[in-house]
Amino acid sequence: MIVTGVVFGLGAVLLVKLGNPGNYGFCAACQLRDIAGALGIHSTATLQYARPEIIGFVLGAFSLSRLRGEFRPRGGSNPVLRFVLGMAMMLGALVFLGCPLRAILRIAGGDLNGLTALAGFIAGIAAGIVFLKRGFNLGRAYTYTGRFQSSGYVAVAVALLLLVAVASGAGFLNFSAKGPGSMHAPVMISLIAGLAAGAFAWRTRMCLSGGFRDYMLVGDTTLLKIYGVMFLAALAGNLYFGLFKFGFENQPLAHTMHIWNFLGLFLTGLAATLAGGCPLRQLIMAGEGSTDAMICVLGMLAGAGLSHNLNAAGSAAGVGINGQIAVVAGIVAVAAIGYLFREKLVPVGKGV
Repeated sequence: MIVTGVVFGLGAVLLVKLGNPGNYGFCAACQLRDIAGALGIHSTATLQYARPEIIGFVLGAFSLSRLRGEFRPRGGSNPVLRFVLGMAMMLGALVFLGCPLRAILRIAGGDLNGLTALAGFIAGIAAGIVFLKRGFNLGRAYTYTGRFQSSGYVAVAVALLLLVAVASGAGFLNFSAKGPGSMHAPVMISLIAGLAAGAFAWRTRMCLSGGFRDYMLVGDTTLLKIYGVMFLAALAGNLYFGLFKFGFENQPLAHTMHIWNFLGLFLTGLAATLAGGCPLRQLIMAGEGSTDAMICVLGMLAGAGLSHNLNAAGSAAGVGINGQIAVVAGIVAVAAIGYLFREKLVPVGKGV
């Protein structure tokens, strides 16, 4: 757990020092959004780059799970709803301008707007737990056998294709000439950082929504300790390199509309709890063979396209009316999923 926290915390700071945007060393949502731009899923010219960190997450999880004999192709647990929950996770994260992982990294960089968003994320998880306690269930996933096992390798194959494409500057990818998409650490360093982070995240089952869920349900702080170490490592790195900037105003890739920071990650936390993992965890599970997680990641890519094509994502200027409507609609839609997809709980002693 200590090594995982240091790899994520210090690794994120080093990536910023080497070229990534401020407080943007690792961010499962924003970096997936940049990949969506690189693939033409959205047309925002300043947010287009196939981030090697995300590719590394998938390949790192795949490599270590294979090495330890725990790669397990599986899926079939309500993929349509998982796609929708992935879209909702991304929509909420892009209103805040970061996933829960980046919220902590932003706080470690002095950006206090992350506190409001993190509070919203925790509240969203608490709301999700209410649905879990009332029987919410997306259904059983099945282990693939025979020729169907190849389905578990799709996410890895796509990650390898993207890696070759970004390393060679392939013509089918879009690359930003300015803005955040043009700011990045060297490809090889970004990839190595992603591989290490992905492997350790797989080994520790790292997940922030899972960490808060476990604490709220049974008082288990195991997963949360990783994020505590990550915060301290990132804070120390930011202070050492002079990257720490305390306050709410004029933070990199951030806005100060606190209500929408809160509600944005509230939506992400609610959707992540119902989907069984935060954006980072979905990428890691996709790497270890879960097609359900892969479908959720595809939903996140689609959500990035929807957010930017409909002008619903946040920006340094704040959150426009489209984004505000989208967040409220997203919360209502995910809550409806939580309510409708409940198994009937039979009291002990009654029924079979």
